[in-house]
Amino acid sequence: MRFVCRFWGRALLLLCCSTALWAQDAPLALEHAKAEISINGVSTFATVDLPYGWDFHHRGLSGVGQFDLPFDGPLTTDEAWGLYFYRLGNAYRVTLNGKLLEGDGDIAALGIGDYAKVPRFIRIPADLLLPHNQLEVVIRSDSGRRSGMPVVWVGPVSGVEDLYRKEFAFRVGGSAILAVFSLVVGAFAAVLWISQTDPRPERRGVRDNLYLFAALAEFSWAFFVGDTLIERTPLPWAWWSVVVNMSLGVWMSALLLFCHNVAGWEHHRTSRWVKGLLTTLLVSGPVVAYAAISVPAPLLLTLWQISFAVIFIPSTLLFLALAANAATTMHRVVALAFVVNVPIGIHDFYIMRIADSFTNQALLRYSATLFGLALGAIAIDRFRTANLRVRDMLDSLSVRVQRKDLELSQSYQRMELIAREQARTQERARILRDMHDGVGSHISSAIRQLQSGHSNPDEVLLTLRDSLDQLKLSIDALNLPPGDITALLANLRYRLEPRFRAMGLTLEWAVILLPNLPQLDASAMRQLQFIFFEAFSNVMQHAHASILRVDAAPTLTPRGAGAPGVRIRICDNGGGFDTQLLRRGGLNSMHERAQALGAQLNFQSRPGETVVELLLH
Repeated sequence: MRFVCRFWGRALLLLCCSTALWAQDAPLALEHAKAEISINGVSTFATVDLPYGWDFHHRGLSGVGQFDLPFDGPLTTDEAWGLYFYRLGNAYRVTLNGKLLEGDGDIAALGIGDYAKVPRFIRIPADLLLPHNQLEVVIRSDSGRRSGMPVVWVGPVSGVEDLYRKEFAFRVGGSAILAVFSLVVGAFAAVLWISQTDPRPERRGVRDNLYLFAALAEFSWAFFVGDTLIERTPLPWAWWSVVVNMSLGVWMSALLLFCHNVAGWEHHRTSRWVKGLLTTLLVSGPVVAYAAISVPAPLLLTLWQISFAVIFIPSTLLFLALAANAATTMHRVVALAFVVNVPIGIHDFYIMRIADSFTNQALLRYSATLFGLALGAIAIDRFRTANLRVRDMLDSLSVRVQRKDLELSQSYQRMELIAREQARTQERARILRDMHDGVGSHISSAIRQLQSGHSNPDEVLLTLRDSLDQLKLSIDALNLPPGDITALLANLRYRLEPRFRAMGLTLEWAVILLPNLPQLDASAMRQLQFIFFEAFSNVMQHAHASILRVDAAPTLTPRGAGAPGVRIRICDNGGGFDTQLLRRGGLNSMHERAQALGAQLNFQSRPGETVVELLLH
């Protein structure tokens, strides 16, 4: 019996010691404080329970609060202690036993900076802790800024800092991740809106507004959530409130219009009314947000947000009804986001605008990620659908192009056959014309000479020889190099010089190497050959000359004036002729051929000297 009593006595002692040690290491919650509240220069004193939400107790008013919180320190401890605040005033100063531990912001400057957005952890120097301690916290609270005095946790760093880290990771780290996620989704949607246009011909260049509303919604939500990370605001609170509330208004408006596009209501008359109401609310938003802080009139901002809900909730119910009947995954994804977020949004509106928002955490910033996922999924689905449509159009276009290529190839082959036939026809016509103007003309002359009965055999023989020479030159012309006038003149000399000698004509040849004239093709070379032959034939038949001289040389051109030309002169010392007869017979034919070449043909004639001059450029 004595052994049993001794055993239970030792066990009870061990349990008491363990409980005492655990109590010494556990954080202590300071839930009561003596407070001095100063508003508009009037101070009131009271003992308050913590947490103390400023907006809940002094709605629409700004001021300064001083809170005194006594607590007992450890008798002995080898571990450092610290303080943890869930959130503090928009500016704060923390003092322990008369020594300043930490402070941020200007207590006296209302509306400047906001340090109530994130949790605070303050390490207490070991030499500052006393058996009985006096903690003093002074805060500045701006109207509508979720300021106040929380329950203060004090104790060993291992326990207090763990509370701080969990809350910091949830509120600050979570907000940063959500803001980055919204920025990425918004940037993706913006790129799609800028780069993707309707490929259909009747709507070419038109962009899909679904991507635009998705981008606006995500960018505005990223700013609204990211505001948690901005302590030193660039504007006073009255103006910064306008920016924050407008980002919330743009998010709700863009999200609602996005859903209208998903549902296919963007061109419906009701949707135009909704756009008009949303535009009115957004235009009035800056005035309402500024007045809610500066007047102050927080009820205005509450009514403004209720107005959005009055528009938002009926559209949500209609969209859910559509999603219940629609078979598309796109509608169901958005409907799921609405089902989750609308109740959470109503909860957040209640705690932020009606109840005490100081210790309550808004959950919509986390659940709204579903909207971001839905926006991203729908944007990707639209992008994929657009790509498939473009691919189908490209395939169809490729088939049509191949068909057109085949038709064009067949048309080209037909045109090529027609062109060849036309070339053959033109060549036949040319040969016939050349034979008519050349060989045929001379044979006709010989026949007329024989029929007249007055010509002698020598004249008829000369005409027939001209006809034969003309035929030979026509055959030679088939092989003349285009533009080579030197070769043309040399060929004429080769064919006609024996006849010149037989007739007693002395040929003086003053032809130097002439430049090629690329503009003279095969047809032009034949025209040129006829001009020279006609000139030589006239000398042999009609001039009664003893000397025939051929001069050919390049024409001099001013420097930089272009390619040189050629001047050819055919001269004889015969009896001459009347140049007024230019429009008759062979001379007329020579003139017409020169005009066809774009050449200048001149005649000079008097007894004892006749000159035929041809200028080619």
